[in-house]
Amino acid sequence: TELKLEEKHRWVIYRDVGEHVSYTTREVGQYLVIEASNGIIVIWDKRTTIFIKLAPTFKGAVCGLCGDFDDRSSNDFTTRDHMIVTSALDFGNSWKEAHTCPDVDKTFEPCAVNPHRRSWAEKQCSILKSQVFGVCHSKVDPAPFYDACVHDSCSCDTGGDCECFCAAVASYAQECTKEGACVFWRSPDLCPIFCDYYNPPNECEWHYEPCGNRSFETCRTINGIHSNISVSYLEGCYPRCPPKRPVFDEDKKKCVPADQCGCYVNDEHYEVDEKVPTEDPCQSW
Repeated sequence: TELKLEEKHRWVIYRDVGEHVSYTTREVGQYLVIEASNGIIVIWDKRTTIFIKLAPTFKGAVCGLCGDFDDRSSNDFTTRDHMIVTSALDFGNSWKEAHTCPDVDKTFEPCAVNPHRRSWAEKQCSILKSQVFGVCHSKVDPAPFYDACVHDSCSCDTGGDCECFCAAVASYAQECTKEGACVFWRSPDLCPIFCDYYNPPNECEWHYEPCGNRSFETCRTINGIHSNISVSYLEGCYPRCPPKRPVFDEDKKKCVPADQCGCYVNDEHYEVDEKVPTEDPCQSW
């Protein structure tokens, strides 16, 4: 990446030119999943949470604010100069994109800045250490997630109070699901997700699934298109398709018979009876 000073003292970042990376987008539960052809998956809850997942080929071959993906957390604070540090400030400052950005010189402690929020945050986040998540405690340590929950819940002091809290709890619940501990923690009074909005009139196909849907057949899966990394554990609203319409069309957001799925060519979807271009000039299928 090259940083160049243009006229009128405007800094412009020129990025390296690399090979084209194709990608697909789809909705899985309450998440938007962007999957690139090079093995990178970005999962966004459309609010405040984002996950970046890498294919095994990236193991130990990346660096930056997310660590180096070598299954060791002890060296995640590696600076741009390849030094392992303990200070979050030193670590973060080393990865600045532009040298014109000033260094951050102090750590922000939201519960100290907003002391009136601490008791509420600690009380709400205590659910992570309670019996609600008891089945998961031996599989995933709740302590760092509790600390992050309190930190984030104290941070939201100008609206969106429950947004930060709910996102923090959901991230722990997701890790639990990945380790085989499914937790039903949401309720009508606690971070509810209502799926009836998606139901057609007089039907009840859409339901909330706290741990995803691993038996979910879609038009993509029956056409042999599968994700490089499983995202079937993502919570959210999923349809339970009836026997006469057993397959979910992700593009149309409805259940259909398998013979109405059409086909996929290089991840491009084509409807039934729609022409498919070929590499031969003036010809199509």
